[in-house]
Amino acid sequence: MSTSATSQNVIERVQNWVSDNKQVVIVGAVVATAAIGGAAYYASSSRGGDGGKGERKKDKKKASKTSSKKKKASSESDGPILEQVSPTVADEVDELALLAEDIAVMPAEERTKVAGSLKTKGNSAYSKKHYPKAVEYYTKAIEISPKPEPTYFSNRAACYMNMDSPQYEKVVEDCNAALALDKKYIKALNRRATALEALERYEESSRDFTAVTILEKFANEASSAAVERVLKKLAAQKAQIILATREPRIPGHSFTTAYFGAFRDRPLPVLPVNPTTGDNTLILALNALKAQSYIHALTLVNEAIEQGVSWDAGTAEALNLRGTFKFLLGNSTAARDDFVASVELVPTLTQSWVKLASVYMELNEPTKTFECFEEAIKYNKDDPDIFYHRGQVLFIMGEYQRAADDYSKSTALDSDFVFSHIQLAVAHYKLGDIAKSMATFRRTMKQFPQRSEPQNYYGELLLDQGRFAEAIEKFERAIELENDKPPPANVLPLVNKGLALFQFKQDIAAAEQCCQEALRIDSESDAAVATLAQLCLQQGKIDLAIEMLDRQAELARTEPELIGALSYKYASANQIEFMKNYPEMASQLGPIARGFTA
Repeated sequence: MSTSATSQNVIERVQNWVSDNKQVVIVGAVVATAAIGGAAYYASSSRGGDGGKGERKKDKKKASKTSSKKKKASSESDGPILEQVSPTVADEVDELALLAEDIAVMPAEERTKVAGSLKTKGNSAYSKKHYPKAVEYYTKAIEISPKPEPTYFSNRAACYMNMDSPQYEKVVEDCNAALALDKKYIKALNRRATALEALERYEESSRDFTAVTILEKFANEASSAAVERVLKKLAAQKAQIILATREPRIPGHSFTTAYFGAFRDRPLPVLPVNPTTGDNTLILALNALKAQSYIHALTLVNEAIEQGVSWDAGTAEALNLRGTFKFLLGNSTAARDDFVASVELVPTLTQSWVKLASVYMELNEPTKTFECFEEAIKYNKDDPDIFYHRGQVLFIMGEYQRAADDYSKSTALDSDFVFSHIQLAVAHYKLGDIAKSMATFRRTMKQFPQRSEPQNYYGELLLDQGRFAEAIEKFERAIELENDKPPPANVLPLVNKGLALFQFKQDIAAAEQCCQEALRIDSESDAAVATLAQLCLQQGKIDLAIEMLDRQAELARTEPELIGALSYKYASANQIEFMKNYPEMASQLGPIARGFTA
């Protein structure tokens, strides 16, 4: 079965479950961690109850009125959003002209009144979009006020935000001052978060937006959307750094075995009468591949190409194998070049055409993908692998009926390939023909009684239907069959069993044990790591969850997978930071939870 239908399905199911149950997940994690100073907040979180001070209702009204100027990252509106506190003062006083020595001799009460008057004039100037003049008023108010007022700093920050050339650094400085005086000042947090986002300081911005979301008790959709938006930017930024610096690595054993297992076995190429060293090394590489010694196979095929393979068919095979490893290592462009060179030497090598089609799909070139399949059919219309893999591409595209037709064609050409049967059953399920899907699975399990895959994937469909006990029974049977094989075992049934136990009985300990056992067998199982990370979040084990998410990022083969893992990591880290900064919020999280689950 292709990699898209193996461990990635498990990760998607975990994330889909999180998305479907996000309110429970968010609050469960937050409440669990309140006592230890950490909280787990998912990037997909959203609604809750009302929250905060009286000014928040005004904040919500303004959240949808964003600046129309693209260059401004501000979410401030054009109208006056500033707090209106208007102490009266004698008109004859020229407040802006007051000198330091004048201010020094004024009574505190008079200074408060004058500062309030300046603030009111600043609000008026702001509402007229006279931002530089408003800054003058707020600056003088800050100078005259006998005690620091967070509102004055936050209002001045709003002016800097909305100028023709926004001064984001000054916004951050003023919001820092406001928050030093009132750390729960939501408007200041929002303004600083927006300015930090504009400055591409995404990690700090995401922390502020997260704080706003929790302080507002998840009641503001705009705040939740801001968290998601900035986390994606942060994760993409970090992913680029990681991808540019990390060493290429072969994915975990289960993943790699699933990929190679998606192609039918072919006989070894026949060596020339007088084989060269490179020829013999190629055969060693192909034998290492059959033995699932993937690192050894990669080393040997590179050596064979360097030594020189003496005949075209052998060189095409070598390029095919090296290209496959390059694809698994995440270098799709280099893989494409090897596959192209392979089919140029031997156009009848349909496996290279099929793999080239997959690479083009990865490179988001679907037209070329289907052209490659057509080329393969032209050279060998009876190769069942062509139709199986074209079916996989159609399945990914949501073309389930066409995919089912190709799976049926593949099965008609070779009924002994288990994955064509499995994928046909899954396609029927996607088409809504549950009875036909289940019947196909039952026939497949009968035809392949010693294969774990039909049991495992049938269990997945049972799990999707909420038939938990039956699903667990199938996963356990798949585990038994894997244990009867020479090691290493495919750990996906173990991970699926853990996920089923969690969804069925909320038995986190048993689910975690399944994932830990899977990692003992295959330490690079991305499905086990991803599931364990979510289970740790459920238990409030945030530090361990972050470790798992770091590990998931290490195992990620593609940029989207890496961004997903990093998004969860930084979302979790932001919650720990929130609880460090607002430990007094712990007592309020219980009522929030009751509001979510009511």
